[in-house]
Amino acid sequence: MPPADSDMKLRIILAAKQLFASQGYDCTTVRQICEEAGANVALVSYYFGGKENLFYELFNQFFTGSKDIMEHAHLFEEPVEGLKRLIEELIRFRVKEPQLVQLMQQEILKNTQRIDYIRSQVFPVWKLLRRLLEQGKTAGLFQYRSLDNMMFFIMGTILFHKQSDYFQPLVEDTPPTFDELVQDTQQFILGGLGFVDPV
Repeated sequence: MPPADSDMKLRIILAAKQLFASQGYDCTTVRQICEEAGANVALVSYYFGGKENLFYELFNQFFTGSKDIMEHAHLFEEPVEGLKRLIEELIRFRVKEPQLVQLMQQEILKNTQRIDYIRSQVFPVWKLLRRLLEQGKTAGLFQYRSLDNMMFFIMGTILFHKQSDYFQPLVEDTPPTFDELVQDTQQFILGGLGFVDPV
């Protein structure tokens, strides 16, 4: 693909990501995306085959965490270190791609026709979380009553957007660094699992 085409294609993708996140998929038109990108409306069909395929392309471009995690499965074999690493990678994704996280949350809440595609992208990560929790309990490292409940508690802790303006009147600390956020989240989750570091 010539550089000019590649640049225009990326501009359309970035415009779609921003508009889908702020307005929702259904409320965003191809015309709006192309106006934001400075592109001809016909290019969405030319490059992507339509608006829905453009939506899927966002995941190909920006949701690489699931593929990366699965390719490095050997790093997630031990329950405690695997859980710490998974928490770090999920927070890295949330910080790097807040628009995509917002878009996924909208789609999940509305239970759209695109939900099965999102599941196919995201569920390998959540299945890994579930496996780590099961292994940790079997090894006597984690304590919990319900695997399902614990999995949902952890998912909420990692993904819930804490920098929302809505909560600003309650916030006193300066925003944490990435490393502080990861460390605090790991400590909170492992504490909730009853993990005691033997060192």
